[in-house]
Amino acid sequence: MKKTIAVFLAFAVFTSTAAALPLSKADEKFLDKVEHDTFLYFWEMADPETGLIADNSKPGAPCSIAATGFGLAAICIGQSRGWITYDEAYKRAFRTLRTFKNTLKSEHGFYYHFVDRKTGQRMWNSEVSSIDTALFLAGALFAAQYFKGTELERLANYLYYRTDWQWMMNQKQMMCMGWDPKNGFLGAYWDWYNEGLIAYILAIGSPTYPIPPESWRKWRRPRGEYGGHRVIYSFFGSLFTYQFSHAWVDFRNIDDGGFNHWQNSIEAALANRKFCMDNSKKYKGYGENGWGLTAGDGPGGYVGYGAMPAEHLVHDGTINPYGMVASIPLVPDIAIGSVKSLYGKYGDKVYGRYGFKAGFNLDKNWWSGIYIGIDQGVSVLMLEDYRTGLVWDYFMRNSCVKSWMELCNIRNKGLEEPQ
Repeated sequence: MKKTIAVFLAFAVFTSTAAALPLSKADEKFLDKVEHDTFLYFWEMADPETGLIADNSKPGAPCSIAATGFGLAAICIGQSRGWITYDEAYKRAFRTLRTFKNTLKSEHGFYYHFVDRKTGQRMWNSEVSSIDTALFLAGALFAAQYFKGTELERLANYLYYRTDWQWMMNQKQMMCMGWDPKNGFLGAYWDWYNEGLIAYILAIGSPTYPIPPESWRKWRRPRGEYGGHRVIYSFFGSLFTYQFSHAWVDFRNIDDGGFNHWQNSIEAALANRKFCMDNSKKYKGYGENGWGLTAGDGPGGYVGYGAMPAEHLVHDGTINPYGMVASIPLVPDIAIGSVKSLYGKYGDKVYGRYGFKAGFNLDKNWWSGIYIGIDQGVSVLMLEDYRTGLVWDYFMRNSCVKSWMELCNIRNKGLEEPQ
C-alpha cells in the first residue's frame, strides 16, 4: 500500500468486536422477528426440487445465483436458530449444490447471472458473472464449513476448485466482470473499490486456479470525505458495496497495509446518513432515520442509488430499507433505532411476510410491493453477524481466506499476541 494512502487512512480504528449493544428484550424480539421473516424468503422462494432461489418475489422470476449463495448461508442460519431442522437444512443445501454441479451450464466454473429455477437454463440473455458466481461460492464454502465432514462439504469444494479464476482475468491485471457467449469478455473490470472484494479473496486464495496476489493492490482506492467522514469510496456510493463482502469476511481486525475495511464501512454508513440528513428538506423520506441509500428497487425500476462520497451520484428520495438493516453491525446504535422507526411509521407499507420490502419514495407516494433476493440475503447474514458472528466464524475457517491473507501480507490484529 502506498505511503500516501496509509497516511490518509490513519483514522482507521481496529476493533475486536462488532460493538454489539446490550439489547432490551423488546429490541431482541424485534431483531429476531426481522431475521426470521427475512430468512423465510430463502426457504419459501426456492424451487423445492432444484433449490434455486428467486431473484425477486414477482411471479415467474428467474433464479439469481447470487441470491442462491446468500440463501445457502441463510438456510444454515435458520437451522442454527431452530427454525428448520438439521435434516431439512442439509437436504436443501445439498440439493442446491447438486443442481449447480449437474444441471447448470458453466464456463470454466462460472455461472450465468440469471437462470430458470426449474431447468437451470440461462435467462434474460444474462452474462456469465464473476461477482455473482463469487457470492454463490461464498455461500457454498460457508455451508461446507457448517456441514463439515459431509458429502456436502466435498461437493462445495469441488465447485470451488473447478472455478478457473485465471481465465476470468482475461490476461489482464484485474478480474473481468463477466463473459458473454456471443461477444466474449465484457469491457468492465473489477478495478475500483466495491463489492468485488469477495471475488478477489476467493480468487487469490484458490488452491487450483489462483490469480496473482498483486491483483489485490491493482484496483483503485479513491479517497473522499463527506460530513467529516473520510472514506475510500465506491463509484456510485451505494451502501451495499460496503456490506456484501463484509457479510462473509470478518474485516473487523484485519490490517490491510494500514487500512481497515471495517472502519471504512462504518465511515461510509455515517457519511450516507449525514448526506440524507443534509438533504432532508429536499426529500421527505430522508433524515436521521431515513438513510442507507443503496442500489435497489425504485419508481422507475432497479437503480444504483447512493450517497456522497461518490464518483457518479444518483438519488431521488428513494429509500431501500435493507441499506439500514445491513448496517446494524456497523453502526448498531443508529441503525437499530432507524429500522425500528421505519417499521413503526409505515408498518405493512414497508414490511411483510419476508421482512422489509424493496423500497419506497414518499415524494412520489411509491411503495415497492416486492422483495429482492440479494437485499434479503445481505440483511439476514448481517443480522446474524451482529447477533452471534456465526457467518464470520464459519467462513473465516476456509483455507482460501487464510491463503489470501498470507499471500497479500494481510494481518489479523485480533489474533496477534499482545506485545
